[in-house]
Parts: sequence; structure tokens; C-alpha cells
Amino acid sequence: MTIGEDIHAQRILILDFGSQYTQNIARKVRECQVYCEIHPCTIGIQKIREFKPKGIILSGGPGSVLVKDAPVLDPVLFDFKIPVLGICYGMQLITYLNDGEVNPAKEREFGRAELVLKTFSHLFSNVNNNSIAWMSHGDRITRLPSGFKVTAFTNNSPVAAMEDPIRKIYGLQFHPEVVHTQEGKKIFENFLYKICRCDPVWKVESFAEYAIEKIQGQVQNGKVLCALSGGVDSSVVAALLHKAVGNRLICIFIDNGLLRLGERAKVVDTFREHFHMNLYVVDASKTFLDRLKGVTDPEQKRKIIGNTFIEVFEEEAHKAGDFTYLAQGTLYPDVIESVSFKGGPSAVIKSHHNVGGLPENMKMELVEPLRELFKDEVRKLGRELGLPDEIINRQPFPGPGLAIRIIDEITRDRIRMVQEADKIILEEIKGAGLYNEIWQSFAVLLPVKTVGVMGDARTYENVVALRAVTSTDGMTADWVHLPYELLGKISNRIINEVQGVNRVVYDISSKPPGTIEWE
Repeated sequence: MTIGEDIHAQRILILDFGSQYTQNIARKVRECQVYCEIHPCTIGIQKIREFKPKGIILSGGPGSVLVKDAPVLDPVLFDFKIPVLGICYGMQLITYLNDGEVNPAKEREFGRAELVLKTFSHLFSNVNNNSIAWMSHGDRITRLPSGFKVTAFTNNSPVAAMEDPIRKIYGLQFHPEVVHTQEGKKIFENFLYKICRCDPVWKVESFAEYAIEKIQGQVQNGKVLCALSGGVDSSVVAALLHKAVGNRLICIFIDNGLLRLGERAKVVDTFREHFHMNLYVVDASKTFLDRLKGVTDPEQKRKIIGNTFIEVFEEEAHKAGDFTYLAQGTLYPDVIESVSFKGGPSAVIKSHHNVGGLPENMKMELVEPLRELFKDEVRKLGRELGLPDEIINRQPFPGPGLAIRIIDEITRDRIRMVQEADKIILEEIKGAGLYNEIWQSFAVLLPVKTVGVMGDARTYENVVALRAVTSTDGMTADWVHLPYELLGKISNRIINEVQGVNRVVYDISSKPPGTIEWE
């Protein structure tokens, strides 16, 4: 990045029509080192003009352009002389708004299809013919809009890709943003570099410089307070702020009694001893556990933990001094998931564990330096800032901690069992060299007891479930096919070493329909 270059100047606007893959589109664009933002399809033409995009991508969607109240947009968009790429529903919408014809397909097309290139297109430059593309649609294009030509087809889709090269409007019936589409990244690169004329200037190194300057401009000579959990997000926020404001940053680490074994000591060693940050450590475990006594409902657990955290944090903040700013590790998915594609609130699957806002009597301004980044970008930024791999590559850990991995009332003995089982799982998975290949791996204590035999004696003890999943962003996940030998070793160690457990089971559910965490 040259001095003074704006890393946001060349940007792509993604209009969301409700596809489950919209975030994948944004991540693919970012991987091509081009900045992009997702906005609801309802933002309006004036907002689109103000955004000044170099290109526009219309996402897929769960519905049909043929149904009443289907999401649409103002067709004046196509007169802006800005390249447009429509994906699945986006392609059908382009057709519908430009007097083409869309009809239900005789056979719906879901899954892999062989993409046959029909004629030259800049969008398919250097893309291999007969590559695999991922289809997911029930409607098809039966008449092209005026000025368009077919550029690719599949066995079931005569119009798998189309374009109006004069107006630079492109449509894809398949999803280039999913991993199953073999040439997806090339297609995005062609759209971004050859058609939109974007340069790859969105880089982590550039973002670090930009973020530090932005923090310094916002904070000036003020003091910043940061809640540090030891997870990737809060750790990167703390490291970034420390570079920007130095000793005017105060970090508070709250031990709620629901952490992994040794978690508190690791945080102190990393941030106080290694990075020399001003770190306050608060042992509030008794307060949290007292308030959780007798509680079994997961949403009630989350609310109690969230409210108690704010209360304890507020009390400790007042002890630490007067602060003008509060730092939070808000990420881009947190921002875009708070609004649905129609502009309204999204459905709540579970309460978010992050602090949703400031307590009314804490008159501080938010500093959210990561709110433009996805998780993988945050990890890259952490490496750039010199954080150790143990933190950078750390698997996600829920805000409510082990409380939602104990499917029953929280007691100190149950916390001990989950902590010890969790420690064994992580040790063995790391020992097998699989830790960095797995999104999350952890223990869940079930609310059941089973009969067992230990040393010729009958036992009636607890069951631990092992959960290990692969994912790219946590939105979807599949269970990991761990080697039988490893499963056996983990089970044997937990049963032998964790007092109170006599059975281990393995969770082989995917997300959806399940969630990654059990509660």
C-alpha cells in the first residue's frame, strides 16, 4: 500500500436476497484482496450511489422471482454503467427485470453439475471447460433478456451463465462462492480484476496500518478499556489497541469460574508478562456460580452470565479509573447478521454472548476496530501483530464458557469433570496433529448417568459427549471422522482419569440441523 492509499476506495457492493451463501460471496471477494460489504437488497438506489461501488453482486435467495412479494430492486441499477454479477436468484432477477422469461424447471437442479463453456467470456477467462459447478435452484431462464447471450450450460440448465457484454451485466445459475464449484475463485478474480478493474489492495498489513491510524484519530489522548477473554477476537483487539495507544489501554480479565483449566494463567502470562499490558485480573467465580445455582435452562444461563459480566465489568471499570472509550471485538458477521436481507431483525437461534451494548450509566464511546473483518482475516491480523500461534489458532470458545457444555445445573464438581475431559480431548487431538484442521473440539457433560463396571465393582456415573466439527465460518459444520484409535484413546483416558465419568459417546450430528454447541 502506498502512503495515503485508501484500502476501501475500490470496493464491491453485495446485495443480499437471503441466500445462506451470501457471507461466502463476501469472503471470496476478500480472499481476492478486494474490499466488499454486504447490504440488504432493500437499501435503495440512493444508498447504492453513495456507496460508489466498482461492481455489484446480487446474491442468491431462497425464493422465486415468480412469487408475490418476491424481493426485487429498482431496474435503474442496470443503467449505472457499473458491472453487475447476479448469482442464482440474482441471475433470475436480472432476467425478470430486463424482460426475459423465468419459469419453474421441470427438474430442479441441486448439487454438482458439469459446466460446459459455450462461447468466450471474460468471466470465464482461464476457466477449465467441463469443470464442476454447484447448482441449487428450482427455476430456470426460458427466454434471455434483450442484449444477452448464453456463455455456459449444464445438462439440466440450457442457461447456466449469460451476459450482456456491452452493459457488463453477468448472470450465473450456479454458486461460484461455495467450495464445490471447482473454478469459483477464478470466476471471482475475472469479475473483480478484468471486468470491475479492481486492484488487490485489501491486505492485512494495509488494514493494520489503517486500523491503528483510525484508533488514534478516534481516541486522541483518551484512555481505552478492553474486556479481554483470551480468545482470538479480544486478543487481537487488545494487541491492536496497545500498538495504537500504548499504556492508555487497560484490559480487564474476568474469571467467571467457567473457563478451561489453566486459562487464567495463560492470559496473564501472554498479556501481562509478554506484551507488558496493563491487565486487571478479577476472580468473580463465586458471584457467577452463586447466581447460576439451580438454573438448567440454557437461555437463562446465557442471560445470567451476560448480565453478571456487565455488572462485574462495570464495577471493575470504575475501580480502574475514568475512561472515555470501551473496546469490543465485534466482527463483520456480527454486524451483518443483526439485519435480515429484508431489512428487519434476523431470527434469533440463540442469544449472542457478546456484550450487546453499553450499560446506560457507562458514558463511553465504542471502539470496534475489527467490525470490518471476518474471522480468518482477524487471525491473519493477529499474526501480523505478533500474537503467539496458541492464541491465533485457538478454536472458538463460547462466551458463556463451560456453562453451556453442562446440560444441567452448574456445580463445581460438574465444572471440574468438563474441564478435565476437555483438557484430555485437546491434548490428544493436538498430539495427533489434528488441532488446526478442526474448527471446534470439546466435551459436553450430559444430564444422565449410566451403569458401568470398574474394578469388578458396579458404578453409576456420568456420560461425557465428545464433539468435533469442521467448518469455515461456523455457519455450517460437519462432524470430524476422527480415527477409531484416537477416539478409543480419548475415551479410555477420560474414563480412567476423570472421576465421576464412566461412559464417553461421540456426537456425529452436522449443522444444520443441529448446532455446534449443544446449548
